[in-house]
Amino acid sequence: MIVLHHCHQTRSMRVLWLLNELGVEFHVTPYAFDKSLRSPEFLSRSPAGRVPALEMDGETYFESGAIIEILCERFPDRGLGRLAGDLDRPDWLVWLHFAETITQHSAALTQQHIALYDDAMRSPVVMKLEAARLKKCYAAIEGRLSTPVENRDYLLTSGFSAADIAVGQAVYQARFFAKLDDFPETAKWYERITARPAFREALPREGAGIYTQDFYPAWET
Repeated sequence: MIVLHHCHQTRSMRVLWLLNELGVEFHVTPYAFDKSLRSPEFLSRSPAGRVPALEMDGETYFESGAIIEILCERFPDRGLGRLAGDLDRPDWLVWLHFAETITQHSAALTQQHIALYDDAMRSPVVMKLEAARLKKCYAAIEGRLSTPVENRDYLLTSGFSAADIAVGQAVYQARFFAKLDDFPETAKWYERITARPAFREALPREGAGIYTQDFYPAWET
C-alpha cells in the first residue's frame, strides 16, 4: 500500500494529484498545517517537518519533486514521466523542478498573509516583491506556451505529463496572491489541466484548506 502524508493546499497536493492520475491504490494520512509536523513521529518520515512524505515498497520518501520522479519511474506505463533517453526528458526535468521556483514565492506570501500571528511582523514590501516574482514565473510559463509549436496544449510537445501536474499545482497556489489576467495562454492551459477529474479530486473539501480567501492582495504602505 502507498501512503501519502498530506496537508491540503501544500506541495503534497501535487503528489496527491499525480497519484489520482496514476490510478493506483493508495491511502492518504492527513495532517493539520501546524506544529504537529514537528512531532518526532512525523520527523522520522520527513526530517525537515514538511509534507509530503510517501511510504512505498517499505521505504519512506520526502521532497515532492523527488517523489514525482520516483512515482513516474515506478509506474512508467502510465506515461506521466519522461524516462532517460526520451527526447522530452530534459524539458520534463526543467519544468518539473520549476514548480519549486514558483512555490517558494507562494510559501513566502503564505507566511506573510497567514502564518505570521502579529500584523507588525508582516511586510507590505515583501508582499509586493514576492507577488511580482510570481508574475515573472507566469511570464516564463507564458513564453513556453506561446512557442509556435503545433498542438502546444501542455508544457511538453509530447503531451500532458507530471510536469504539468507539478507546475499546475504551483500555479494553483500562486493564484491566491497573483492573478493570471495578463497571461492568456497560461490561463487557458491552467483551465485545461484543472478540469481533469484527478485535479478536482485533489482539492480540499470546503473549509479544510490553508486559505480562507480567494485572493490575498499585497498591503498598501
